[in-house]
Amino acid sequence: MTPIISASELASECAGSRPPVLLDVRYQMGGPPGRPAYAAGHLPGAVYVDLDEELADPPGGGRGRHPLPDVDAFGAVMRRAGVRSGTPVVVYDGGQGWAAARAWWLLRWAEHTDVRILDGGLPAWTGPLSTDTPSPAEGDFVPAPGAMRLLDADGAAALARTGLLLDARAGERYRGETEPIDPVAGHIPGAVSAPTTENVDATGHYLPAETLAARFKALGATETPEVGVYCGSGVSAAQQLVALELAGIAAALYAGSWSEWVSDPARPVATGPNP
Repeated sequence: MTPIISASELASECAGSRPPVLLDVRYQMGGPPGRPAYAAGHLPGAVYVDLDEELADPPGGGRGRHPLPDVDAFGAVMRRAGVRSGTPVVVYDGGQGWAAARAWWLLRWAEHTDVRILDGGLPAWTGPLSTDTPSPAEGDFVPAPGAMRLLDADGAAALARTGLLLDARAGERYRGETEPIDPVAGHIPGAVSAPTTENVDATGHYLPAETLAARFKALGATETPEVGVYCGSGVSAAQQLVALELAGIAAALYAGSWSEWVSDPARPVATGPNP
C-alpha cells in the first residue's frame, strides 16, 4: 500500500461505504499549538491528535525532545479517535508533512498497516471544512510494536559505519554551522546529509517515486542492505521514511535522533560537509 493519498482520492473514499478514520495532527515546531487551528476548521469527522502530548512522551531523561509515546497511552489515544483493527486511517497536518509522517510511522510501527498521509496536507483539500468536534465510537486498536525497524543510539552509530545513516535536518545544522534548538551542533560521525525539504515540491507534495528513487540512489541507499534515518527529535525523520518507502527503500528510524545523541557528552560529534 502506498503511504500517501491524494485529496481527490480521499474525497472519494470519505463518500464511499468504508470511509477512513481521519486524524488531524497539525503541529508547528516552536509555533502556536494546532488545536486552535483545528477548532477553526478541519476535515469533516477528523479527530485532533496533539503531537507533543499524544504522539510523544515528555522530553528529557536522555531520550530526546520527542521520545516515542508510552505504548498503552498511544493505544488509548487511537481508540478514542475511533481507530479499529482493519479500518483505514488517513492522517494530515498543515502541509509540512512532518507531524503526519510521525503519526503514520507510529501506527505502522504498532502494526496498523492501513494508514496513509494526505499528500500536501490540509492545503491540498478542496472540499468542505467543519468546526464540529466529532465523538467517534470507541475503537478496538491494540498496539503491537515492532512492525517498523527502530534504532537506538548504538545502533545508529553502527549503521553509520556499516550501512547508510541519513540526517534529515537542514544542511547547515548537519554541517555544524548553526544549531537553533539543541545544545550541540554537528552530526553523527559517518552520517550523510539528506534534508527533508528535498523530498517534496513547493506545495508540500511528495516528489514522484522515480525522482525520489534517483535522489536516494545518488546518496548510496541502493548500495547498502541497511538504511537508517534521524533528525533533531525523530519527527521530520519520519517524513524521510515516507519518501524512502515511495522510492521502494526500507529504512529504520533512530527515534531519539540528534537531541538524544547529544544528551551524552561521551558520544562523538562530527562537523563539515558530506563525506
